Amino acid sequence: FAVRNSGATAVVEGTGDHGCEYMTGGTVVVLGLTGRNFAAGMSGGVAYVYDVDSQFAQRCNAAMVTLGPVFSADAQADDGLRHRNEADEAQLKRLIEQHAQLTGSEQAKMLLADWPQTLNRFVKVFPNEYRRALSEMATTKMKEAA
Repeated sequence: FAVRNSGATAVVEGTGDHGCEYMTGGTVVVLGLTGRNFAAGMSGGVAYVYDVDSQFAQRCNAAMVTLGPVFSADAQADDGLRHRNEADEAQLKRLIEQHAQLTGSEQAKMLLADWPQTLNRFVKVFPNEYRRALSEMATTKMKEAA
C-alpha cells in the first residue's frame, strides 16, 4: 500500500507487506495492522500507524526513518518540522474523522471515541531525509527573517 506515494493522502484500515515502500511524499494513516518491511526506502512524507499489538517497530524497516510518538498539538513545538505546516495530532485526527464520515468505518469511530488513549498508541513514521529537508528550510527562513 502507498508504494512510491509521492503526494497523495490516504487512510487505510491495515496494510500487507511493504507498505509505504519508497514513499517520497504524502500522508498515510494506518488504522490497523501492517505487514513486514513497512517504510523500506521511505524518504519523504509521513505515516501515522496505529500500533494495535505493540509490535509495529518489529515490522517496520527503520533504515531510513525514525519512529516516534504523535505529540498532542500543545506538546509539539512549532519548529518548522511540522508536516504540511500542521500539528501532527490535528492532522491525524482530522484525517480519521474524514475517513469515518466518508466510509462509515467502525474502526475509525472506535479510535475517535477514546481519542486520548488512541493518540498514545499511534506511531509517527518520519523519514530522516524529510526531517533534514524541513530543518534546513526552517533554518533558511529564520536567517532571512533576521
